[in-house]
Amino acid sequence: MLLRGLWWRLWFKKSSGLVLIGRGVAIRNPQHIVTGNNFVAEDYCEIQGLSRTGIRFGDGVTIGSFAMIRPSGYYGRETGIGLSVGSRSNIGPYCYIGCSGKIEIGENVLMGPRVTIIAENHNFVDTEIPIKDQGVTRESIKIGNDCWLGGNSVILAGTHIGDGSIIAAGAVVTKDVPPYTIVAGVPARVIGRREEHEA
Repeated sequence: MLLRGLWWRLWFKKSSGLVLIGRGVAIRNPQHIVTGNNFVAEDYCEIQGLSRTGIRFGDGVTIGSFAMIRPSGYYGRETGIGLSVGSRSNIGPYCYIGCSGKIEIGENVLMGPRVTIIAENHNFVDTEIPIKDQGVTRESIKIGNDCWLGGNSVILAGTHIGDGSIIAAGAVVTKDVPPYTIVAGVPARVIGRREEHEA
């Protein structure tokens, strides 16, 4: 991992410290990627760097095995906006981050496996045109500091998750989540506050 990291550091736009890259990691357009110290990309994850604002990782960020970060398609589609991930946050194994719209993930964010975060929606109003030919609408997503996103949760375009929030496993977030709340369900709704669960 260390030797692969040393090699990839030569191609990143900027890297300020130790980089560890696992086996089978796919990194495309690394000249758009900035990493902080102690960056880890685990086995077989994929990071596409091509984006308007780039892909930025703070210190101590880990990308889990088989996770995918895609701001832009590979086949001539419009370039996406990009992603920033704060220090000491992780993207869990098998997660999918579709950052064609801007996605900001704060510091100390925990992310379980198979979380999906998508910052665009397909347009579908015209029934005479196939959905895939109607384009997309991009909306930003912001996830605050100290949040926990449970496994298999889905965060949809245009939502803001407040600091300290917990997203239950399998929840689908379709609207803003207030700070320090716990949300669950499809669509996600507030089921409690963190201070109510203190011993």
